[in-house]
Amino acid sequence: MADEDFTPHELLVDFKRRMKIYHKSEDQELSRSLIASQARIKQITGSEDLKDPLIAELIMERSRYAYNDQLEFFEQNFLSDLLAAALQHYEPSDGGDDDGGTTPVPV
Repeated sequence: MADEDFTPHELLVDFKRRMKIYHKSEDQELSRSLIASQARIKQITGSEDLKDPLIAELIMERSRYAYNDQLEFFEQNFLSDLLAAALQHYEPSDGGDDDGGTTPVPV
Protein backbone atom coordinates (compact mmCIF):
# COMPACT_ATOMS: atom_id res chain seq x y z
CA MET A 1 0.00 0.00 0.00
CA ALA A 2 1.48 3.36 -1.00
CA ASP A 3 1.68 6.06 1.66
CA GLU A 4 -0.43 8.49 -0.38
CA ASP A 5 -3.25 5.87 -0.54
CA PHE A 6 -3.19 5.25 3.21
CA THR A 7 -6.31 6.23 5.14
CA PRO A 8 -5.93 5.72 8.89
CA HIS A 9 -8.61 3.82 10.79
CA GLU A 10 -10.99 6.03 12.77
CA LEU A 11 -9.75 4.58 16.06
CA LEU A 12 -6.03 4.86 15.25
CA VAL A 13 -5.37 8.02 17.28
CA ASP A 14 -7.23 6.66 20.33
CA PHE A 15 -5.51 3.29 20.00
CA LYS A 16 -2.04 4.84 19.77
CA ARG A 17 -2.79 7.04 22.79
CA ARG A 18 -3.89 4.00 24.80
CA MET A 19 -0.84 2.00 23.73
CA LYS A 20 1.51 4.95 24.29
CA ILE A 21 2.76 4.80 20.70
CA TYR A 22 4.04 8.21 19.67
CA HIS A 23 5.63 7.52 16.27
CA LYS A 24 4.00 7.09 12.86
CA SER A 25 6.11 4.22 11.54
CA GLU A 26 3.49 1.60 12.50
CA ASP A 27 0.36 3.52 11.51
CA GLN A 28 -0.44 1.40 8.44
CA GLU A 29 0.01 -1.88 10.30
CA LEU A 30 -1.97 -0.63 13.29
CA SER A 31 -4.78 0.49 10.99
CA ARG A 32 -4.82 -2.94 9.32
CA SER A 33 -5.06 -4.54 12.76
CA LEU A 34 -7.95 -2.25 13.71
CA ILE A 35 -9.72 -3.08 10.43
CA ALA A 36 -9.31 -6.82 11.06
CA SER A 37 -10.49 -6.42 14.64
CA GLN A 38 -13.51 -4.42 13.54
CA ALA A 39 -14.44 -7.15 11.05
CA ARG A 40 -14.11 -9.88 13.71
CA ILE A 41 -16.10 -7.91 16.29
CA LYS A 42 -18.82 -7.35 13.69
CA GLN A 43 -18.81 -11.08 12.92
CA ILE A 44 -19.26 -11.94 16.60
CA THR A 45 -21.61 -9.15 17.71
CA GLY A 46 -23.39 -8.10 14.54
CA SER A 47 -22.23 -4.49 14.98
CA GLU A 48 -19.32 -2.35 13.86
CA ASP A 49 -20.75 0.93 15.17
CA LEU A 50 -17.70 2.91 16.31
CA LYS A 51 -19.98 5.35 18.15
CA ASP A 52 -20.98 2.52 20.51
CA PRO A 53 -18.39 2.69 23.30
CA LEU A 54 -18.51 -1.07 23.92
CA ILE A 55 -17.87 -1.89 20.24
CA ALA A 56 -15.04 0.65 19.99
CA GLU A 57 -13.53 -0.73 23.20
CA LEU A 58 -13.70 -4.32 21.94
CA ILE A 59 -12.06 -3.35 18.65
CA MET A 60 -9.21 -1.60 20.43
CA GLU A 61 -8.78 -4.40 22.97
CA ARG A 62 -8.63 -7.04 20.23
CA SER A 63 -6.04 -4.92 18.42
CA ARG A 64 -4.06 -4.60 21.65
CA TYR A 65 -4.01 -8.38 21.99
CA ALA A 66 -2.93 -8.68 18.33
CA TYR A 67 -0.18 -6.09 18.84
CA ASN A 68 1.16 -8.05 21.80
CA ASP A 69 0.93 -11.43 19.99
CA GLN A 70 -1.71 -12.67 22.44
CA LEU A 71 -4.71 -12.77 20.10
CA GLU A 72 -5.57 -16.36 20.99
CA PHE A 73 -6.61 -15.16 24.47
CA PHE A 74 -8.84 -12.24 23.45
CA GLU A 75 -12.16 -14.01 22.93
CA GLN A 76 -11.75 -16.07 26.08
CA ASN A 77 -10.88 -13.02 28.21
CA PHE A 78 -13.62 -10.79 26.77
CA LEU A 79 -16.37 -13.39 26.45
CA SER A 80 -18.83 -11.57 28.72
CA ASP A 81 -18.36 -8.26 26.85
CA LEU A 82 -18.67 -9.99 23.47
CA LEU A 83 -21.86 -11.73 24.56
CA ALA A 84 -23.29 -8.51 26.00
CA ALA A 85 -22.60 -6.68 22.74
CA ALA A 86 -24.04 -9.54 20.69
CA LEU A 87 -27.22 -9.54 22.77
CA GLN A 88 -27.46 -5.75 22.61
CA HIS A 89 -27.32 -5.85 18.80
CA TYR A 90 -29.29 -9.04 18.28
CA GLU A 91 -32.13 -8.80 15.78
CA PRO A 92 -34.41 -11.84 15.59
CA SER A 93 -34.95 -13.24 12.12
CA ASP A 94 -38.35 -13.23 10.47
CA GLY A 95 -38.57 -17.00 10.68
CA GLY A 96 -36.92 -17.69 7.33
CA ASP A 97 -33.84 -19.82 6.90
CA ASP A 98 -31.72 -16.94 5.57
CA ASP A 99 -31.19 -14.22 8.14
CA GLY A 100 -29.02 -12.11 5.86
CA GLY A 101 -25.90 -12.83 7.86
CA THR A 102 -26.94 -10.72 10.86
CA THR A 103 -26.89 -13.51 13.42
CA PRO A 104 -23.78 -13.21 15.58
CA VAL A 105 -21.26 -16.03 15.37
CA PRO A 106 -20.87 -17.95 18.67
CA VAL A 107 -17.55 -17.32 20.38
